[in-house]
Amino acid sequence: MPESSNPGHSRLNKTHKISIAGVAALGAAALAFSVLPGSGESGTAVAAEPVAFSVTAAASNAKAVETSIAKQHVTAVKQAKAKAEADAKAEAKAKADAKAAAKAKAEAEAKKREADAAASRAAARKPVYANNLDGWIKQSLDIMKSKGIPGSYNGLYRNIMRESTGNPNAINGWDINAINGVPSKGLLQVIQPTFNAYHVAGTSWNIYDPVANITAAANYAADKYGSMDNVNGAY
Repeated sequence: MPESSNPGHSRLNKTHKISIAGVAALGAAALAFSVLPGSGESGTAVAAEPVAFSVTAAASNAKAVETSIAKQHVTAVKQAKAKAEADAKAEAKAKADAKAAAKAKAEAEAKKREADAAASRAAARKPVYANNLDGWIKQSLDIMKSKGIPGSYNGLYRNIMRESTGNPNAINGWDINAINGVPSKGLLQVIQPTFNAYHVAGTSWNIYDPVANITAAANYAADKYGSMDNVNGAY
């Protein structure tokens, strides 16, 4: 085919081809120099950059680990201190409780000893009365004294011997009281209504009980005659 005579579509001549090839080679060399490590400054800078970043990250991590260890140490010290304080408080409380318990026990024992001693003294002071006429009269007199009822040993004894000759179970079956169905009974021959009316608290409600009979009769005589000492006959 004949060559085109159009200047816009003319083929590259030999000189142009050589120039383009040279430019491409230089570009490739420049690209290789900038990517691969070499003696040039540009290659060295590109290769050193990742290394510098790794050192900085390691130093930062080491600092973080050091800080974490320091915080853990502080926390451990605080926990140990708190535990020691708690243990000391618990020990002090245990000692205080033991001391209080020992004190309370000692006080309770002291009170018990005091109560026992008081009971012993009271028992020692409490008179023992004989179970006979003498004992009954003496016990009645002590009760009468505590109740403010007048009377003497002789006054009681004299009237007892006249009324019952000292028999606590004596019953009068022939006088007016017996006829009316309320016979006189006991040491001082008291009828039941009188005994009930003049019964002295702390004594038996049994009309035949010697002490109860004497004390009720003495209480009645004090009300009617001023004292059993003033009674010299039937009353």
